[in-house]
Amino acid sequence: MIKLNYSNLDEQTQNYLHSLSKKDVERRYGEQLWAYAIKHGLDYDELLETETIKNLYSYRYVFKI
Repeated sequence: MIKLNYSNLDEQTQNYLHSLSKKDVERRYGEQLWAYAIKHGLDYDELLETETIKNLYSYRYVFKI
């Protein structure tokens, strides 16, 4: 669960959440994504970025107003 201040959803906060998600995806699925990218001739960074954005939707957020 990620707690956010509703009045502080600026670009810096969004970048922070994106970086958390990216680290999470790399930790959980990094090797599998790498193997998939090689097998199908895909760009690993592009694949990682796609999965990072998908992963952001799986988080639970609590907003403090």
